Amino acid sequence: MDSELDSLEQKVDQVLALCDDLNAENQDLRARVVALENEKQSLSSRMETARTRLEALLPNLPEE
Repeated sequence: MDSELDSLEQKVDQVLALCDDLNAENQDLRARVVALENEKQSLSSRMETARTRLEALLPNLPEE
């Protein structure tokens, strides 16, 4: 009986450790998603600025 309880306790400990690992990984992934969303927004803003500047320069280009 004791060996069965010990075995069950070990399995429960393994499940708890796995849950802790998965929670930590989930937090890391969520932080990466936020960072990537911020980077995407920054790049989109830079692209929009470049597009606006190019559109403003187009009328000044000589025609051939």
